[in-house]
Amino acid sequence: MDAVQEDPTTAPAPTSLWSELREALRGSHRDLTETPLGRAIFVLAVPMVLEMVMESVFAVTDIFFVGRLGAEAQATVGLTETMETMVYALSFGLSIGAMSLVARRMGEKDEEAAARTAVQAIALGLLFGIPLSAAGALLAPSLLRAMGASPWVLEHGVHFTRVMLGANVSVCLLFLINAIFRGAGDAATAMRVLWLANGINIVLGPCLIFGIGPFPRMGVVGAALATSIGRTTGVLYQLYRLTRGDGRLTVRMRHVRLEARTLLSVLRLSGAGTLQTVVGMTSWIFLVRIISRFGSEAVAGYTIAIRLILFALLPAFGLANAAATLVGQNLGARKPERAERAAWKAGGVGAVFLGSVGLIFIVAAPAIVGIFSDDPVVVGHAVRGLRIISAGFAFYAYGMTFTQSLNGAGATWAPTWLNGLCFWLFELPLAWMLAVHVGLGTTGAFVACLAAFTLLAVSSGLVFRRGAWKRVQV
Repeated sequence: MDAVQEDPTTAPAPTSLWSELREALRGSHRDLTETPLGRAIFVLAVPMVLEMVMESVFAVTDIFFVGRLGAEAQATVGLTETMETMVYALSFGLSIGAMSLVARRMGEKDEEAAARTAVQAIALGLLFGIPLSAAGALLAPSLLRAMGASPWVLEHGVHFTRVMLGANVSVCLLFLINAIFRGAGDAATAMRVLWLANGINIVLGPCLIFGIGPFPRMGVVGAALATSIGRTTGVLYQLYRLTRGDGRLTVRMRHVRLEARTLLSVLRLSGAGTLQTVVGMTSWIFLVRIISRFGSEAVAGYTIAIRLILFALLPAFGLANAAATLVGQNLGARKPERAERAAWKAGGVGAVFLGSVGLIFIVAAPAIVGIFSDDPVVVGHAVRGLRIISAGFAFYAYGMTFTQSLNGAGATWAPTWLNGLCFWLFELPLAWMLAVHVGLGTTGAFVACLAAFTLLAVSSGLVFRRGAWKRVQV
């Protein structure tokens, strides 16, 4: 019988969990459109989750070391990363198109077309990333001023911002090429890339921040330099693996040429994906602008809370990415029902995980936040944010899975409209009203976050259940 007819809940268990785990970590060469669904999710999700775990570890480690420099340094990081959400939005948008098209071509067993698609996607990453790097480095002071930065940040933090924004091209390529690996089903390589990039960052960061050993003491600028070196090294490793010839997808010299039709296909999906992430991520810029009205301590508390929330959300996002890959490849193999089951199964696992972490955050918020700051005002803001936003974690897991699955299917406009509704038309007006007009301060902004992400989860679930994404052609 066709694999679509197989009930994944009754598929035989692996003879050895350890052997399955080793396969997932080394890189599986299974046909993900034929493998029992539970195993397919496992071999994809394990490296994807571990990839995001390292990203989570970096997020909290970085702010921990910067936190030793004080609230103003933490605010510098928070403001800069808020501005970088535009770059992340573009990177994620390009990644959506690349992942969807590569996954569909791999599901169709057309590896040549998948390789050509990868080249066009990388070309787009360079086209957008290089100008963003130049503009970010030049305009750093003006951007910080527009974000409401304090005088200390404008004087001492601007160099951090210049370095971070000047390395934007590495950000674009790092996310983009990892999405190509994921679309091809090579989640293990994507995992190794981020472990390498963030591992360098974690080791080098404190050395450059505090001047450990032979390294100069650079303060907050050292954190930016360590991050940029780590990301650039990760990109070089990606290019090596992509051309090495022993992975699921290999790019040869014959593939390195611009193809207008393929380029436009990537751009069409990536355009909708970019708008989708721009809508979602720029809402964070305006949200932090609202929070900055209440001082650097409020921004620092928000930064700590968001880093901790990302620590939990990113592994669950790994599960969502696994679902997106399976949706794209199974649609390419003309198995839409199997694609749908993959999304629901991954969403359920993510909800159990995130719901458990959310409960821990609510109970232990003061102790957890206290690791990152001893400023009572900063801690107060961070604890409130962590407790309020993590209350909806179980909903967020399903929301991430459904939106990523729609993206994996190439139905990128549905999540775009949902992001606009939930974040721009709902979250931001609600945050402004509660924080400023009702007088709840940062608490009102955090409540608006909770409400918006819950609304996104419910609405994306309804759209996914309708099933129109099964008929999208890419």
